[in-house]
Amino acid sequence: MGVYLLLVVGATTAVTDAAAACTAWPACGDGFTTPASLAGWVALGHRAVAFLVGLLALATVVVALRERPSRRVAASLLFAAVLYPVQSTLGASIALAGGRGPVGTVAGVSIAASTLHLVVGLLIFGGLLAALAWQLEAETGDPTEDPASGSGGRDAPAEPIAPGPRPTPPTWREEPLLRARLTAGAYFRLMKPRLMWLLCLVASAAMALAGGANLSSRIVATTLVAGALSIGASGTFNHVLERDVDRKMQRTSDRPLAVDLVSVRNAVAFGLLLSAVSVGLFATVNLLAAVLGLTAILFYSVVYTLILKPNTVQNTVIGGAAGALPALIGWAAVTGSVGLGGIALAALIFLWTPAHFYNLALAYRDDYERGGFPMMPVVRGETATRRHIVWYFAGTLAVGAALVGFARLDWLYALSGAAVGAVFLWAIVRLHYERTEAAAFRAFHASNLYLGTALLAVVVDALAV
Repeated sequence: MGVYLLLVVGATTAVTDAAAACTAWPACGDGFTTPASLAGWVALGHRAVAFLVGLLALATVVVALRERPSRRVAASLLFAAVLYPVQSTLGASIALAGGRGPVGTVAGVSIAASTLHLVVGLLIFGGLLAALAWQLEAETGDPTEDPASGSGGRDAPAEPIAPGPRPTPPTWREEPLLRARLTAGAYFRLMKPRLMWLLCLVASAAMALAGGANLSSRIVATTLVAGALSIGASGTFNHVLERDVDRKMQRTSDRPLAVDLVSVRNAVAFGLLLSAVSVGLFATVNLLAAVLGLTAILFYSVVYTLILKPNTVQNTVIGGAAGALPALIGWAAVTGSVGLGGIALAALIFLWTPAHFYNLALAYRDDYERGGFPMMPVVRGETATRRHIVWYFAGTLAVGAALVGFARLDWLYALSGAAVGAVFLWAIVRLHYERTEAAAFRAFHASNLYLGTALLAVVVDALAV
């Protein structure tokens, strides 16, 4: 995480041109002068922290190699160790060339050097995380699990288990007020409101990146309302299509359609109404937003629910596109097109989704097996699932660092992302060692903390530009 902090702070220093305030090496002025501005102190502080992190990385490699790790762990550590002085040399050359980053105005060689500087930093970060992932697997993995086909040797969904007894809701004649309250709450639950806040925050971050402080309040309000309704429509159709399976799983057995609190006909009509209003509102913004909004509803309702979730172990990975679409919708709502910033934010959500949801799949492994879903822990085993969480965590943070360059984000995003990213990684490491339902939920909530904090920082930084 020290290397990652250097990555995001270095990228932020480049895009804010703070490095231009200290264009000598190792210090400022003639190379041995203290900075004359706050920006210069930031640049000098970055170099000092880089030196300390380098010592920490070297000590990590030495201690690890003395423990005689596996070849791939040793190779990953040595790979990172060899690249670190290369990274430091690139940083020095960029500073001496004027400190300009990828959006600077100096010669193309400086732009190429800055890009290479970021890439090498990402490779170092990746090498250290690869070593961590493989070492965690060696220390905590279950050797009885078959890494090719899972602990049970299955590549197909588990055999569904018969549903248990279904609760009987009160009738209108028996308890009309209670029935009315339950029905109103049931329609609200059909919309999956827990998903709304995070996906609307994704769209808000995309709109902030695309429009900055010049956003139209009408476009923002219309897009968020339409987005919330599209999420509600997708959730409603998901409830309809999975009502039989919901009755077999403990965590979903009390859903409105599973207990016949809402009829299938009424739920379908409700979902169609939400879809029509949502797409209509998107259309008042622009046509592309409406097309993407309809695509999001169809993808989650049909592609994910009917095709991916019951048939492939990669359902969570591919299904991450549903969560990524609000980033494209938010960007399109402001610009009328899909830009690199929107794509980068969508990639962040796409990679975050498995690192987030695999924790829930671990916590509810038996429930998913009872429902017959080929989730990663059911098909490939818990060891493989924990390994994939580390890989997707690495991908998420790598895109998070690159997003600084795409969107010219500032210090709040850089520092808060590194801080909550460290909390997320700590929870993942504890999950490997504890291997309990509580540890899985802890990592699940840590993933929410990371994304929520990062998106809020994106909004604040982008609107402050």
